[in-house]
This record gives sequence, C-alpha cells and structure tokens, in this order.
Amino acid sequence: MPAPEAAATDPALHASAADHAEIAAIVRASGTSFARGMALLPRARREAMFAIYAFCRIVDDIADEPAPLNDRRERLDIWRRRIGALYRGTEPASALERALLDAITSYDLREADFIAVIDGMAMDADTAIVAPDAQELDLYCDRVAAAVGRLSVRAFGDGSTAADRVAHHLGRALQYTNILRDLGEDAARGRLYLPAEWLDAEGVPHDPETAISHPGLARVCRRLAAEARGQFRAAYRAMAACDRHAMRPARLMASGYLAILEAMAARGWEHPARPARVATHRKLALGLGALVRARLP
Repeated sequence: MPAPEAAATDPALHASAADHAEIAAIVRASGTSFARGMALLPRARREAMFAIYAFCRIVDDIADEPAPLNDRRERLDIWRRRIGALYRGTEPASALERALLDAITSYDLREADFIAVIDGMAMDADTAIVAPDAQELDLYCDRVAAAVGRLSVRAFGDGSTAADRVAHHLGRALQYTNILRDLGEDAARGRLYLPAEWLDAEGVPHDPETAISHPGLARVCRRLAAEARGQFRAAYRAMAACDRHAMRPARLMASGYLAILEAMAARGWEHPARPARVATHRKLALGLGALVRARLP
C-alpha cells in the first residue's frame, strides 16, 4: 500500500519549496493542461506527479532535439544512471532528483518503470519510427505511455495490480489517440506510428508524406480508433476494481482523451491531418461526469 501523505515539513523529505517551484516552472513552460488536471490531488501527491511529468518532459525533449545521435544516447544514459543512483542511496544532486526521490520513497515507485520510459524515448532518439510492426508499436506504447501510467497510479494513491491494469490499457488508449491526432505533424517529421501490417493490408505505402494522403489510410485510422475504444473500455473496467478516489485523475484523463478521439471520428478520417475541435462545454461535461463517477461511497 502507498505510504501516508507526508507533511510539508517532514525532515525525511529531500526536496525544498524552491525545488518544487523549479519543477512547477518546467510543467508550466510545457504549455500543457496537465497542471490543471493535477490540481485535485493533495499537495504531496501533486508534487510527486509534477516530478514524474518533469522527468518525462526532459527525457522526451532529449529524444526529439536535433543533436547528434550519440549525444542524445549519452544524455539518456545519464538519466538511466541518475535514476539508478536514486535507488542505490546516492545523494540526489538536483531539484528534480530530490523530488523524484521523495516520490519514490513515499509512493513505492518502481525503478523499472522509469527505465522503461527512458527506453521508449531511446526508440525515438535512435531513428525516426516509420511503420513499426504491431509488436514493436505495442512495446513503444508500453514504454512511453503505460510505464508513465504505472508511475502515476501509485502517485495517485493506488499501487494494486488492478491499477497496473488501468495503466496498461489507458496508456495504450491515450497513445493511440495521440498517434491519430498527430498524424500530420509526425509525417512532417518523417515519422509514422501506424502498424506496418495494417498499412500493408490497405495498400498504404510506408513513406509518411505519401501515406498521409493515401485513400486507404482512413481504414487504418478507423481500425486504430476502434482499438483505442477497446482499450478505454478495458481501462474503465480495471478502474472499477481500484480505489475510486485515487482513480479520479485517471478518469479525467480518459474522459478528455475519449472526447478528442470521438471528435476526430466525427470529423472523419479522409483528411486525418485536419484538426478536430472539442467544444469546451463538452470537455467540462465529460470532466464533471468523471468526477461524479469517482466520488467516494
């Protein structure tokens, strides 16, 4: 079971208020709505989630930056060593490392999940991913999304096997939605995160720029959207076996992303690079519904 909430003045904690302010600045600079979504968490858990997010943001930026491949590999390897050091008693040397160590000790975060995230970023750093086979795509989604979920559910307050199942399914659902949403942007960067087997079945070439305008791509997109919906359903079933209070952030994320998926489906897949808009009132309704379903008995 996760450790109880730690007091802000707990002398066992390593991160200072200044450390947390530095990490919050990283989160704000990302321009994401993540910070607002985490506002419903108690402070200690919110600080843990900010540290997890900042770690993911930093290693993702390393993978995407236009530096030589060897430089990116070395910087990711540095983070592997830093994470390993936190689990082996080395004194943390930065604000983020101190906050991560507090999260690790407070919520029993697993080293393997941090390393999986780094390994996922390394897949992007080593080469532009273009039409991976289904097995490779699943591994990629597990590393860059489900592993983040496995860290997050513990910070939310549930370290059960059911919570790991939530992370497994919701991570894939969110990542499939991201893939569909970002098809045009990824193609412009020479990337195509759709399974080679599915593309081949519809006669879609593997070249990203050519694939994005191929008529068979719509059928591939519909297939991935259906798979995403199945993963959302499996995630909700797993949530039913979890602590309902702890799953509130997961429900909010699921509701928001499901709204994006359905907005894309309503737009249609004939022009997958065209943005799909989700009305603000629709987002609010989904979010409120998720909170109502997650209320404690």
